Amino acid sequence: MSIRKIVMHPAEILEQICRPVEKFDKKLAKILDDMYDTMIENDGVGLAAPQIGLNLRAAIVDIDDEFGTIEMINPRIVKTAGEQTGPEGCLSFPDLFGEVTRPDFVKIEAFDRKGRSYSLEAEGFLARAIQHEIDHLDGILFTTKVIRYLKEDELKGVETE
Repeated sequence: MSIRKIVMHPAEILEQICRPVEKFDKKLAKILDDMYDTMIENDGVGLAAPQIGLNLRAAIVDIDDEFGTIEMINPRIVKTAGEQTGPEGCLSFPDLFGEVTRPDFVKIEAFDRKGRSYSLEAEGFLARAIQHEIDHLDGILFTTKVIRYLKEDELKGVETE
């Protein structure tokens, strides 16, 4: 497993719609393992393939809860409900944070690294993190959804992407 370089804004790949994963093989497993290591090394709670320079519909989320690491291959949102507003950041935008409003509940359908389909329902911070990463796969950056930017002292003790 390897730590990969995080792609920083304004790299074009961050605003491209990613292509679907077609092969569920050892190469994909290696990419997912590298994404996890890279996310942890950079103190993140999520990472999408374009953030390591790959145009693939693959993302991971791990907010250190009972769900553990969630690998989302070719994910799609099938239902949302409610509303939450909270702080977000992004590994591709170091030291930049803003308040973003998103649905408080999300249901997704995706595939795991072995090509098995699954559905997942999430609320609160996990729902926020999942939506943030799926946005990356659609070329949507959190900065396009920011209500207001936050100062460092407003973030003490607060989870961000």
